[in-house]
Amino acid sequence: MTKTSSSGITRRGLLGAFAATAVVAAPTYANAFGFLRNAGDIRRIQMYSGRTGEKIDMIYWIEGEYIGEAVKEINHFMRDWRNNKTVNIDTRTIDIMAASHALLDVSEPYMLLSGYRSPETNAMLRSQSSGVARNSLHMRGQAADLRLASRSVSQMARAAAACAAGGVGKYSGSNFVHMDCGDVRTWGS
Repeated sequence: MTKTSSSGITRRGLLGAFAATAVVAAPTYANAFGFLRNAGDIRRIQMYSGRTGEKIDMIYWIEGEYIGEAVKEINHFMRDWRNNKTVNIDTRTIDIMAASHALLDVSEPYMLLSGYRSPETNAMLRSQSSGVARNSLHMRGQAADLRLASRSVSQMARAAAACAAGGVGKYSGSNFVHMDCGDVRTWGS
């Protein structure tokens, strides 16, 4: 419940303003398991897209609450860039990505290769590669394919697997890691 003070400033509004200005204050978490269980006060995500040229660096969670406008920006950023379609990205996937990034202790943003995929895009990619799942979690906004220049696929996969919160696929030949909020499982080399 948000109360308005006599000046018209709400707690949520104040937290939103803080989020917009306090990116440098975001802490690094000691372990992802605690992070995914609301151990931190602030959660931050950093990504860029080589496909669209867009960048995102924002705090999306403060004191146990997701910041709606920040999550909307993440949804747009992770859209299917081929047809500009968006869905609500599952916040569990965003949390796994953020926790893995914190465990890797890097300042470099993720390169997002694939977030949401429309059924049309998934079908097109599936016709070109046997590695694309028919019922991909990308189509539900529950998966992301990510790369870091400063970390190996194995390092990224270990960090994501340490979260014990979803699927982790290693694609060493293509230099990326798949992270999702589905069943806990690992695959790839």
